[in-house]
Amino acid sequence: MTDSNARYNRQMLVDQVGEAGQKRLGIASVTLVGCGALGSVLANTLVRAGVGFLRLVDRDYLELDNLQRQVLFDEADLADRLPKAEAAARKLRRINSTVEVEGVVDDVNHRNIEGYCDDADLILDGTDNFETRFLINDVAVKHDKPWVYGACVAVEGLVMPILPRETPCLRCIWEQAPPPGTSPTCDTVGVLSPLVNLVASLQAMEALKILMGKREALNRRLVSIDVWQGTFRALDMQGAFDHGDCRCCKHGEYAFLSGDKAGATTALCGRNAVQILPAEGLDRVDFRAIADRIGAAARPQFNAYMLSFHVDTYDVTLFTDGRAIVKGTHDAAVARGVYAKYVGA
Repeated sequence: MTDSNARYNRQMLVDQVGEAGQKRLGIASVTLVGCGALGSVLANTLVRAGVGFLRLVDRDYLELDNLQRQVLFDEADLADRLPKAEAAARKLRRINSTVEVEGVVDDVNHRNIEGYCDDADLILDGTDNFETRFLINDVAVKHDKPWVYGACVAVEGLVMPILPRETPCLRCIWEQAPPPGTSPTCDTVGVLSPLVNLVASLQAMEALKILMGKREALNRRLVSIDVWQGTFRALDMQGAFDHGDCRCCKHGEYAFLSGDKAGATTALCGRNAVQILPAEGLDRVDFRAIADRIGAAARPQFNAYMLSFHVDTYDVTLFTDGRAIVKGTHDAAVARGVYAKYVGA
């Protein structure tokens, strides 16, 4: 028995997979956007299943409350002050060295998402906000790439695979993102880890079907889960595509991909924090120079990935590309002021 057959033996024994399905997984490429709660379960599942190439793109760094539900990470990763994408990539390579894993510490936005997805056979949603999901939807529809949507908050979750121009896209169902503050988030109502694992596992199952070429087996419905009640509903949304007039998949309007809907600041789910995006064309940030400038009182600490410091009532984490997360406020104007004062305009 070859090493490959030994590793995936139990998976290949499943009639729906077999040797042919395993071979297709082994040459498949996936881009996973977000490596937090859903993303860490998705990444772990796909790497153990033997997907050939996995690109993880995540903008964030680890915090203690992540460990409640983000299964790839541990206290050692937290102590090492690692960005999630880097910590996840290191762990995944130790789990399965035969899978090529690329960890990318970056904010996925309209300027870079096509580059991150151009070689992917499938895009997976491990995000926590509608703006990024609509951006994924735009690039998937534009380039005819399947993707799998997933969301969870408190005890309720949603899962839906999307095959562009064949099944409803995200904007067939939700034309616009809900206004900020009008929908519950993990920041306001929390989230239970069993729900995270359940939603991500259902996403991963649909992803494996797509990657193995088993599209006829897809559950082409929007699955709604209440983990507290133990209930599942499968909602047939096909009419939204068949009879709808979607601006994205019917008219080819990609408002999020064009940047028309993009913002320079983003309030982060589960955190009293705001992300600041740098100006285009900014060179790599010199952490040492900034640490020297702000002084020892700010308690600056940096490694190859990020610089963190504390000023006034704010904790600031700065990444090499000039992107920053300002913790201690939901106010974008306040966050921009902190960034301008201590990092630069």
